[in-house]
Amino acid sequence: MCGRFTLRTPAHEVAKAFRLPATLLELAPRYNISPTQQVAAVRLDTMTEARQLTYFRWGLVPAWADDLSIGNRMINARGETVAEKPSFRKAFAARRCLILADGFYEWRKPVATLPAAGPRRGHSGKKTFKQPYYITMKDEQPFAFAGLWERNDRCGEPIESCTIITTAANALMAPLHDRMPVIVPHDHYDLWLDVAVHEIERLTPLLAPYDAAAMSAVPVSTLVNNPRNDSADCIVQVSR
Repeated sequence: MCGRFTLRTPAHEVAKAFRLPATLLELAPRYNISPTQQVAAVRLDTMTEARQLTYFRWGLVPAWADDLSIGNRMINARGETVAEKPSFRKAFAARRCLILADGFYEWRKPVATLPAAGPRRGHSGKKTFKQPYYITMKDEQPFAFAGLWERNDRCGEPIESCTIITTAANALMAPLHDRMPVIVPHDHYDLWLDVAVHEIERLTPLLAPYDAAAMSAVPVSTLVNNPRNDSADCIVQVSR
């Protein structure tokens, strides 16, 4: 799955990586982007067929929904079923986007620790916690999650929201979790964004695990567990 990510790359580098007008980008560094927050994304302008930078609420709210909170359960969409599920299939066919990132977090299965003072009488003294890891590209370049977006006019103010598609974990991610976000290869950005492409057989091959050899993962502080923490301290490597 994908529940937190970062976008700290300078705006001019993001513009270059995604072929966007640099003068239109104003991106503050983000170190702990969380569900329900605004995320930067690229979609295709249907009038000009040019790439467009926009912002979506993370957590897809279907057009038919009348309760905004439904988006809290739709931050991710499984790649294996995204073309069939009622909540996602129309967006998969016509409203695909690239969600901009340069790293994401995943939590390793619980590990046991002993407090410094030792266990108390009658207790094992062991506490378990999930160790957060920060995953990036080895070349530290920004990348894009495969995303879907939707517009809803039934929850008060019109809202545009998105979800991140997930797939099976690659070899790097497997020790941490059995799922990972779909990362779109650079040379397939145009295909993913092209709203004229509807054929499932052309799109589903893009929903594969990314090359593990191009990625790295390091343990980081549990500061990232709290979405209110949004500073560079979240990505500082710690000892395991």
